[in-house]
Amino acid sequence: MIYIDPPYNTGNKDWVYNDRYVGKTDRWRHSQWLEFLYRRLVLARDLISPDGVILVSINDENRSRLEMLMDEVFPGRRLGSLVWRTKDTGNDLSQRFSHVHEHVLVYANPGFKFNGRPTDRRKFRNPDDDARGDWSPQPLTANKTLFERPNAYYPIQNPETGYWYPCDPDSTWRFASEKAIRTRLEGDKNAIAAALDGLRSDTIEMLIEKQLIYFPPCKPRDVMQFDTRDDLIAAIREGRGPILPKKKTALLRENLPDLDFWVGKPIAPGRPSRKEHWTARPEEERLAPVSSWIAGINEEVDDDDDFIEAIVTLRSTRGGVATEEVKSILGGKAFPYPKPLSLLRGLLEQATKKNDIVLDFFAGSGTTGQALLQLNAEDGGQRHFILCSSTEANDDEPTRNICRDVCAARMRRVIAGFNGNAGFSAEAGGEFAYLQLDKVAPADLLYDVKAETAAALLSLRLAHAIRNSRGGHVQYIARADDYDILLCMEINDQVVKELAIWPQQNGVQRLAVYCDRPLALQEALEAHGIDANCHSLAEALLSGQAGGRV
Repeated sequence: MIYIDPPYNTGNKDWVYNDRYVGKTDRWRHSQWLEFLYRRLVLARDLISPDGVILVSINDENRSRLEMLMDEVFPGRRLGSLVWRTKDTGNDLSQRFSHVHEHVLVYANPGFKFNGRPTDRRKFRNPDDDARGDWSPQPLTANKTLFERPNAYYPIQNPETGYWYPCDPDSTWRFASEKAIRTRLEGDKNAIAAALDGLRSDTIEMLIEKQLIYFPPCKPRDVMQFDTRDDLIAAIREGRGPILPKKKTALLRENLPDLDFWVGKPIAPGRPSRKEHWTARPEEERLAPVSSWIAGINEEVDDDDDFIEAIVTLRSTRGGVATEEVKSILGGKAFPYPKPLSLLRGLLEQATKKNDIVLDFFAGSGTTGQALLQLNAEDGGQRHFILCSSTEANDDEPTRNICRDVCAARMRRVIAGFNGNAGFSAEAGGEFAYLQLDKVAPADLLYDVKAETAAALLSLRLAHAIRNSRGGHVQYIARADDYDILLCMEINDQVVKELAIWPQQNGVQRLAVYCDRPLALQEALEAHGIDANCHSLAEALLSGQAGGRV
């Protein structure tokens, strides 16, 4: 998984380009911002695993620009976006419009799926003694109006009681009606056949025949009936007509095209639902999907219907809480507009497996790292993080270093424990390496690279960790099976002698040695009867680097 919270290009000194802040008056700031992100996203695309995902936070102002860029870099990979309410109060009272939300764009490779949540077995019951076993009521409505889906706007009748149920004109039924199609197309056999052939699911008539529609029981005294059109209109105007049970919005309105149909019809309260039997869904599919709405911690979620469809609603504190979270760790306002821990916890919980690697290359204050450690502690995971940040040094602040003074500092304090909060042991993932990248010309690599730098890079690549160096001419990197991996920055008689006795002293059978003259060292060790494979240090250091060989 990759998560990034890039600078939002507001013009308020929120990002540095070519060692200077880009302001609102810069006529090229949008182009610079897109190019700035494009180069990084292209690299990110090549790092995402076949079942991986990239999540990108962005404000509403720049969402459209970023989506076009993401569509270009990740064609066909757009999964959707999550909407997160960042605050409770408005910020533009002059126009009576409040910007209170941001987005998290989701682009994923084909193998990715959100983790979802196992369906609660307790929600499956059998109140009508259905021979097929326990079932859960699912809403019959979709978020489409009668003008968008005319085939799905029709009345439903309970064949056993004769009671009728109106369709909500703002949220039509999910399933088409064969009777409604035939009525609308007025006997045009070819058009009717084409319409029915184009359906992707059963019609409501089929579902009723299969007894997959549940009609809630009601008492006769609760059934409404209006004998004349005037009686019906009067009831609508006085609020006595049929309504949605929870939302209390009217189902019948004066301007509906089928208003006359309801004159004289017995109208039942409540809403019919579709039965979903526990045994009808394969076990691997008994997972609730993730909602696109990120709700507040204590926010009551109002579903589109009067039925609770099985969905996972992520929850997060508002944005201002994050500033206090960072302040409690580092003191003061160390970083502007950080993301809250709860937001990252929710995203990580749904988008990662327990052994995944998570990359954040706009790491900022390090929220991603802390959230990952907390999630590991909660579910026993072994997730690893890679947090990348620029220094954000500029002409005004040449010594500024966000990565060192904010991100790395936060991770150290979180791991050690702060303000009474327990830290994280090495076994629980509580360790990390702080690395600083530098540019070295390939031709000068072996002359300019320091021993500790070479050891760190080899250790990360081969052992996925950095261990304290023993120093000396021969540096230990890692052990793999029956051989040790070693680093030699120079080759001389003393180094050869030390390598010749290494297997016996350290209880290994073979050696893998990285050095600047692998062929010469290979011959020298073979002369001493040592089983070794010697590798070019320069090739190892260049491997995978920009401009180097892979």
